Amino acid sequence: MKTISLLLILLAIFTLSVNAQNSDTEDWISLFNGVDLEGWTIKITDSELGVNLNETFIVEDSMLRIRYNKYKSFNNNFGHLYYHTPFSYYKLSFDYRFVGEQLTGGASWNVRNSGIMLHSQSAESNEFGQHFPVSIELQLLGGLDQGERSTANVCTPGTAVETNGMVNYDHCINSKSKTYNGDQWVHCEAIVMGGDYMTFIVEGDTVLHFKKPQIGGGFISNKEGAVDWNNYGVERDEELWMAKDGEILTEGYIALQAESHPIDFKNIKLLNLCGCKDPKAKNYKSYFITNDQSKCKY
Repeated sequence: MKTISLLLILLAIFTLSVNAQNSDTEDWISLFNGVDLEGWTIKITDSELGVNLNETFIVEDSMLRIRYNKYKSFNNNFGHLYYHTPFSYYKLSFDYRFVGEQLTGGASWNVRNSGIMLHSQSAESNEFGQHFPVSIELQLLGGLDQGERSTANVCTPGTAVETNGMVNYDHCINSKSKTYNGDQWVHCEAIVMGGDYMTFIVEGDTVLHFKKPQIGGGFISNKEGAVDWNNYGVERDEELWMAKDGEILTEGYIALQAESHPIDFKNIKLLNLCGCKDPKAKNYKSYFITNDQSKCKY
């Protein structure tokens, strides 16, 4: 009898130990499977939803590549590739590199320029001719061998962020990253805390931090001198977005950007920080920031 009791005690201790280890193991999700575009939706300016105009987005050698080999000219065909699931609290990790030359017709400011849109509107909600989704852009810039050019900046199509305790309506805010010239791979991360704050990290260095991502800025503004919505292909939903001016963005979609310069992405992974926070559940994780009781498994 004592032997059985001892075994039960040891089993309980072992179970608690395993559960504790499991609670700390990070379950990263691979957003890109390295084989095809499963789970992603394409929206390119002046093209229907799901149309991969001129094979802009391709998968090759386990990389997600943005290419313009079948274009004659860019013609404002801004493209975005959306992951199908919206997220709120998470960590995003990826590698990118710029390659080759910019497509003819692209603007000078789009040389070695791309980005990842965070807290974005869905692919389906974009208008037919819309250039950019309402979102927070983690802007990616490559060096031009002409001095400093930071990457992991924040740009704000239809949005704004808070810096130094005030809403900052500058369209782009530079990070303090190094300059990365040539066709080298660069590792980048984003920590996204719902509507509280975002932090951008490049090669292990924290390069930018801002708070309260929100609707209202750029082409969503009632302020004098604001850019006309029609310049960005938005006609149908202008009043809808204007009514949301100042609304904090707490979640949204992730989208890769195509802006006329070839770029490669790989190792696109996400750690969801929203999940079951009940320690009694099998899928409890100690690192979850917000609770989603519907995800608990017992």
